[in-house]
Amino acid sequence: MLKPGPIGVFDSGYGGLTVLSHIQSLMPEYDYCYLGDNLRAPYGPRSFDIVYEFTKEAVNILFDMGCNLVILACNTASAKALRSIQQKDLPNIDPEKRVLGVIRPTAEVIGSFTKSRHVGILGTVGTIQSESYPIEITKFFPDITVTGEACPMWVPLVENREYENEGADYFVKKNLNNILAKDPAIDTIILACTHYPLLLNKIKAFLPEGISAIPQGEYIAHSLQDYLKRHPEMESVCTKGGITRYFTTESPEKFSEAATIFLNKEIEGERIILK
Repeated sequence: MLKPGPIGVFDSGYGGLTVLSHIQSLMPEYDYCYLGDNLRAPYGPRSFDIVYEFTKEAVNILFDMGCNLVILACNTASAKALRSIQQKDLPNIDPEKRVLGVIRPTAEVIGSFTKSRHVGILGTVGTIQSESYPIEITKFFPDITVTGEACPMWVPLVENREYENEGADYFVKKNLNNILAKDPAIDTIILACTHYPLLLNKIKAFLPEGISAIPQGEYIAHSLQDYLKRHPEMESVCTKGGITRYFTTESPEKFSEAATIFLNKEIEGERIILK
């Protein structure tokens, strides 16, 4: 029998806060624990094995905090670690607990956005190399052509607060030009990294008319809400006090300051020491 606890939300850094903010807005009554592995970010360039080990460690930390349900609000972790954790680790850790990712919720809805049936994916090197998006989208919409473009400079631009400056223009234009050169028929682009919504204004400025850029947060939040409705046994063990705690593997002061960019409010971060 599971003991009631908060919903866990994990990201390699700050990007998952964009997902958390949508979840909080839609379901403010629940309790949440956010964990950012800022000490070891970014995950994008890391190998599958390392991302899996780091993500599994974070999931276990959130489980130890009392979370029964953990959301991997990180595309790289969802692409490289989610399936292994679900299939290999959860049966041994606790078969009643659950870990969910961010790729499937986005893949499920993308068919309603594209008219040309050509979709672009902008993500980290790890997310693009995993081909998780083409695989998932094809399951739901076999008629959609999916093209990926890795954007390795976008996360550093966001985390170093350069996303609104002119220096970001070069990299945003370069990656958008690259993906549209690969497939000029693209009419919808998924921002397949939770950091990228902070670059949305620049992305829109450089996208040709008629092409949409889709952030993920809103759809992940609605997917989680639907999941809890369909799984009352899990919903019943999610506590409801409207409290969120924020944890980081780095400096809590640095985390709290940077988190305000993503959440548009002040928060107090707490330090987690990795074992």
